[in-house]
Amino acid sequence: MNIEKYRQAEYEIDSLFLERWSPRSFSDKQVDEKTLWSLFEAARWSPSAMNSQPWRFIVARKKEELEKFNSFILEGNRIWCEKAPVLALIISDKEAGANHAFDTGAAWLALALQAKMKGLITHPMSGINKEKARDVLHIPEQFEIQALVAIGYQDVREKLAPALQEREQPSPRRPIAESIIEGSFKE
Repeated sequence: MNIEKYRQAEYEIDSLFLERWSPRSFSDKQVDEKTLWSLFEAARWSPSAMNSQPWRFIVARKKEELEKFNSFILEGNRIWCEKAPVLALIISDKEAGANHAFDTGAAWLALALQAKMKGLITHPMSGINKEKARDVLHIPEQFEIQALVAIGYQDVREKLAPALQEREQPSPRRPIAESIIEGSFKE
């Protein structure tokens, strides 16, 4: 895919940041354990306030586990992620302090970038029934459910439904000037 068609940095950055995006066309090719655990190893080394490491990943790789996860994925996401060989529910320990969600986001990014470097794709989603996920996976109340991520190899031959196919490209970003507020908000 010609990433430059969709993404161009205003300032020089490593191409990894531009090339990482969230495709929906997963191959059912299995991810070997060594490669898969390297993603979680990268996440393990993420920074966290007071080294609290609030992130946890509930991982599904076996058929029965994936079926459990599919029970709480909303239809719009399930239609494309059912082929993904790995699903990981990202949760954070609320007892780790006020930064638990922020720190868990850092761990997610480390996982996503490591996946890209290993030739994998990831696609996070919030389109899940969180209460059903909590019940199905027996998640204690001290953990906040953040997102579900599909992990695997991209199937470039996959023909997606037309509504999904038009979204199967890297998304652009707003100009950097729209994300930076110098000093304070203006009145």
